[in-house]
Amino acid sequence: MDDFSDVLTANAAYSASFVDEGRPGVAGRGLAVLTCMDSRISPLDVLGLRPGDAKILRNAGARVTDDVLRTLVLAHYLLGVQRVLVLAHTDCGMTKNTDADVHAKVLAQGVDSRSIEFRTIADQEATLVGDVQRIRSWPFLPPTMPVGGGVYDVRTGAVRMVVEP
Repeated sequence: MDDFSDVLTANAAYSASFVDEGRPGVAGRGLAVLTCMDSRISPLDVLGLRPGDAKILRNAGARVTDDVLRTLVLAHYLLGVQRVLVLAHTDCGMTKNTDADVHAKVLAQGVDSRSIEFRTIADQEATLVGDVQRIRSWPFLPPTMPVGGGVYDVRTGAVRMVVEP
């Protein structure tokens, strides 16, 4: 438990004053946001949202993976999602390495990771366009569902749309 004592102590303080507001499990504003796992990004704050407004999906590089697509199908048909924003960001570690670089760094620590596709990003805007198109063309989602893509600037806090919905 010592490995998690800091967060469990913080949770104890949080839960002591927690009030269940009775929010349903649906996306109150019909929005899903796919963004990077980078801890500098607070998606609710960045987009002026409150808990319960949106479904937040995160992974390295804000990449549209098979699991993201599976999750979006569930979010749309079961949880009220009617639009999707893919939100990449500046200064992303996934743009600073190739898959080969990552495999070499992992192998240097004694682990052969060559069976993993890390989906590093050579051209962030082109990747964002492709990932948005992957959602738009997924046959299990409505073809009319608005899907857009933007880049969050970690230095200014501004979002620049790259792919309009």
